Amino acid sequence: MSIFTSLNSSLTLTPLGAGDLVDRAVRFYRNNFWTFVLIAAPPVVAGTLISLSWMIIGRGLFSIGSSRNASDLSLYYIFSWLGNIFIWMIEAVAALVVMGGASRSFVRHMLFGEPITFKEIYKNIWRRLAGLISASLIITILLGFTGLIIFYIGLIIGALAVAAAIYVFSFAPFIAFIVSIALGAAAITGTLWLFFLLASRFAYVPQVMLVEGQGVFAAIGRSASLASGNVKRLAALFVFTTVAAYSALLLFYVPLAWYAWASGIEFFSFDADMLPAWYQVANQVLSQASLILLMPVWMIGLCLLYIDERVRHEGYDIELMAAQRLGEIPAVPSSFANPLQPALANAQARASEQTRNSPFITLGLK
Repeated sequence: MSIFTSLNSSLTLTPLGAGDLVDRAVRFYRNNFWTFVLIAAPPVVAGTLISLSWMIIGRGLFSIGSSRNASDLSLYYIFSWLGNIFIWMIEAVAALVVMGGASRSFVRHMLFGEPITFKEIYKNIWRRLAGLISASLIITILLGFTGLIIFYIGLIIGALAVAAAIYVFSFAPFIAFIVSIALGAAAITGTLWLFFLLASRFAYVPQVMLVEGQGVFAAIGRSASLASGNVKRLAALFVFTTVAAYSALLLFYVPLAWYAWASGIEFFSFDADMLPAWYQVANQVLSQASLILLMPVWMIGLCLLYIDERVRHEGYDIELMAAQRLGEIPAVPSSFANPLQPALANAQARASEQTRNSPFITLGLK
């Protein structure tokens, strides 16, 4: 079977633009929806259960709902905040591990038509579990820490720019408003571009580890070398899919918010008693459900980007076609008798003799 016939007709090995990438990722996800949801569900469901357990423990430990002690509420917020950060890191690492295990099956499905199955993906994860956890932990810590720095730098620059615009155009409030909106949008765009510029350098680490069989640090270097010029496409993939998924989830968030508002819940209160346990549980379940919907799109898009980068930079499609049609080039056995070997040996001996007799050697001017 040719690699081009094994591929979906809409998923050929051609260079992809940002729109093509999003379109093909969403189309492939739609055609294999339940398979990818099943693959993405275990780490997200586990993270949801841990998060809900942490919330219930905190509410019971600090008597939320029965105590009006300000110190108890402060300790509860600190307890919840630290727990959410820790749980988020664990869930992000688990999600990256699953995405890495799925990348090998997805790439082989794209190139050779092999089926994508839950069993095969988790078998891939088990084979490289230690390496995937190490790489995912490094990526999560680096992107989380530097992402916060980039966010706050962008926030400060944007706020200063807006304040300067308001001061300069104080004589014309309408112009000040328009300029402030433009500067704020520019600050947001620049912040996102810097973040995705950094994130793009780590985008292909799981694919390199699972497809090319490289170690953690070699995969990071290899990913950085492949990532040139993909900031726009990576940003388009993440921004579009995130906006689309949360827009769909509004169908559940809006009725939940209406019901909570009708029940007398004050959303903008800092009092934990104002948000009952049932609302926090429902909100947590919906937010985690968004991850189950988003993870497969990100995984498919990153695998498509990985293949696309190799096609652009290394002629990966030509290499695969040659390997498929011609097979591997056989190595020459060491015992093979080359009929030209005696003549080559004699020519090499004569050249050495002429070099030794050369006057330039004697003078040290070779």
